[in-house]
Amino acid sequence: MAQQAAPQQIQRVEITGSSIKRVAKEGALPVQVVTFDAIEKAGITDTEQLLRTISASGTGADNMTSGNNVFGADADRVSGGASFASLRGLGPNATLVLLNGRRVGNHGASGKAVDLNSIPLGAIQRVEILKDGASAIYGTDAIGGVVNFILKTDYKGLELSTTLNGTEAGGGMNRRVSALGGLGDLQKDGWNVMASVTHDNNDKLSSSQRDFANGFQPSRGLSPDTTGTPFANILTGPGTALGTGFKMPGDSTTYLQAGLLSLQGKCDTIPGMSQYQSDLWKDVTAVTRSKYSCAYDYGGDYVISFPVERTNAVSRGTLKINDDHKVFFELLGSRTEATASLTPVQISTSLANGAAYPVNGPYYQDLSQYIPTYDKTKPIIYKWRSTPWGDRTQNNVTENYRLLVAAEGLLLGKYDYKLGLSRAESTTKTALVDGYGYTDKIYAALGSGKINPWLAPGQTQTAEAMQLIESTKYKGAFQHGKTTMTQLDGSVSGEVLQLPAGAMSMAAGFDLRKETYDFAQDVDATKILLSPGNAPLNGASRNVRAVYAELLVPVLKDLEVQLAVRRDDYSLIGATTNPKVSFRYQPTSNMVLRGSANKGFLAPSFTQLYAGRLSQELPNGIIDQEGCAKNPGNPLFCAIPRLNYNTGGNPNLKPETSKQGTLGIVVEPVRGFSASLDFWAINIQDRILNRTPQVVLANWQFLPEYIIRDQATGVIDHVEAGWINAAGLKTRGADLGLQADGKYEGYKWVAKLDGTYMKSFKFAEFEGQPFKEQVGVFNSRDIYLRWKHNASISVSKGDWSALFTQNYSTGYNDQVPNGGKGTPPPGFVPRVKHYEKYDLTGTYTGYKNATITVGILNLFDKTPPFTAHNVDEVVGAGWDPRVADARGRSLSVNLKYKFM
Repeated sequence: MAQQAAPQQIQRVEITGSSIKRVAKEGALPVQVVTFDAIEKAGITDTEQLLRTISASGTGADNMTSGNNVFGADADRVSGGASFASLRGLGPNATLVLLNGRRVGNHGASGKAVDLNSIPLGAIQRVEILKDGASAIYGTDAIGGVVNFILKTDYKGLELSTTLNGTEAGGGMNRRVSALGGLGDLQKDGWNVMASVTHDNNDKLSSSQRDFANGFQPSRGLSPDTTGTPFANILTGPGTALGTGFKMPGDSTTYLQAGLLSLQGKCDTIPGMSQYQSDLWKDVTAVTRSKYSCAYDYGGDYVISFPVERTNAVSRGTLKINDDHKVFFELLGSRTEATASLTPVQISTSLANGAAYPVNGPYYQDLSQYIPTYDKTKPIIYKWRSTPWGDRTQNNVTENYRLLVAAEGLLLGKYDYKLGLSRAESTTKTALVDGYGYTDKIYAALGSGKINPWLAPGQTQTAEAMQLIESTKYKGAFQHGKTTMTQLDGSVSGEVLQLPAGAMSMAAGFDLRKETYDFAQDVDATKILLSPGNAPLNGASRNVRAVYAELLVPVLKDLEVQLAVRRDDYSLIGATTNPKVSFRYQPTSNMVLRGSANKGFLAPSFTQLYAGRLSQELPNGIIDQEGCAKNPGNPLFCAIPRLNYNTGGNPNLKPETSKQGTLGIVVEPVRGFSASLDFWAINIQDRILNRTPQVVLANWQFLPEYIIRDQATGVIDHVEAGWINAAGLKTRGADLGLQADGKYEGYKWVAKLDGTYMKSFKFAEFEGQPFKEQVGVFNSRDIYLRWKHNASISVSKGDWSALFTQNYSTGYNDQVPNGGKGTPPPGFVPRVKHYEKYDLTGTYTGYKNATITVGILNLFDKTPPFTAHNVDEVVGAGWDPRVADARGRSLSVNLKYKFM
């Protein structure tokens, strides 16, 4: 009977990084696989959390907390509660996110990349992360790598689960319910239909609920760099109460700003306010504006994570035509509603905008007892954090869907084929809920004198004033964006020639796409004070046509070479051809050598090319380095009260191009232990980056054409900022993987470590500048850490199992106060400490069809390491959400029941 038994068929699978199906084994390219079981046992409930555990992921501002931001060096003003993947820290545009090896639509508002919130994590079987550039296989936007979410494809039964995750310190409760069901057996019945629905509800977590979120720690080099306070500071100006400047008794210095509470030494009587620490910021904000002013810790009044309600659904139906052919459909849908909020609008009044406080107003403030030259017969202009208007609150709703109809199987009994037609669409709608109003109405209301910008502790605005404030607000639909992608793709692969060392395999395919992006305002945003969002971009579209081919050549019995080439033709940019070569050499049964070399090409996004110009205002008094050197002490150059800048798209952008490669080894020296080490290197030219006004001003020698001055006086009128092609970058590093498993007295154990060592990340902002090392150094967009790893050990016996996980990242050099000039205070520590977080979960399956998982996440309640970075540039007062978790210790409970 044993002799008559049919030989077992070895299933061939397609591994991320190749279109050739083959027996699964350690391949030529470094691919990390994370199973859904591991995701669930680790207490991970969304894809952003998952990507944080991947050591090759960048440490940047692509998370939901950092994305809730309208200021800062590279703020994405329309991300609307989205989060994005960024492998190697190269940005979302350079990381390709796939679902079952095919594309999904980009985020409807930003249009730049796939929103991780749209991925149906509850229906995932595994996630494959290709840590090597794959432009030759998948397309030009895979320079950083590929994250491929693989769905369950032949599920039968019904499974219900629920998860609760609550923090010990309060706030940020997460709740999830999900259902997964399927009918039909593909092998027996010839068909299968499955569907999954997951609903998440995450509560708000505010900075006020965490002691470490404190932006006023001057002894450590941290204090608010803003004089926009809830109790207004008074400004100078011709024809106003303070005139063009004032002197204090016994002091010959001419000052440009003053506040009553500062003069009285009582700034801290108002919650969140403090005396402005002039010595800490004397080279960033002029002392003449800050010495007699209060400051406000708006960073400490920030929302750490805002309320999010998310629903994901996916359905897949498969029909087996015969043993060689099957057809299927996939329908993916998601809806994410995020209520984002920021601190109240900061307003600077002037005689020109009509918002000056009138002389006859009931709350007129007289400072003449402190400032002899104070003229109480003149109106007052001031800078104010307008708390009566409420927090700036936006409601962002993003809806995604993708419909795929496809076929796959065998041709002529030996060639695998795939053919698919899909349509993806993503829409984002933003409504203003509170805190925003019409500029002219707000200025008129302030100019009436009925609103008091100097409320003492315990005081409130009058009913008349609050009614007037409400009449200025705009609430309702504000802006909307939409992306679409229509794709027809197909491929064929199989063995084509028998060589002495084995069969040579090939794959060839095509990819035809039409992509569109539209972004528009529902109301004239120019009429809303400090309006969020971007300028309109109406109806941009492009066609992409691509063909590709792969060849897997067994050169020797133990050596195979993979050759790939892809040609992409963009209707608006042009064509590019990108080759790739990789090898796999197995000299012994327990060792594999592998490597690759390839070229990449990243086309600019619609927003980078065509976003309209948007006028904004820098938040603080700015120093014009060139003008101040020529006109020392002149506030028009050395203490600019307000400076406008424009930002937006650049139709003259060139694509990014890259050359990159990997070289690695995989060994299994003893049974039950394996290790992999892969070195990687990436060079990119014409890097596409958002040029901020701060960068332009800091590089005035290189970019004088972007600093627009009044020809008669030389005073800066405004700064032209936006997207540019930077000189380029060079990055080098290594990925380490360790795994061991075994048994001991009936216990099974598995230990793993995945780590990334970044040897170098050098960047040059403009042509002619030297490449500057960024590893271990504070940056306003991405922090390039020397080392990150995820380590775990799991133990199981019978119905019980436990998982202990560590996530670790090294420290880095902090941003130095005062723009890096002068001597920081004695308590300033120039190094941000390392961060490590431990999670412990236990799972019990002793009840029939049920699984119970209980975990303590952040087991030792590790708080984020202190950082003194300026909150005007990076979210987080005293901490950094790019590096650390602010939730603290939490209890996670997951209950799952399968109906058989």
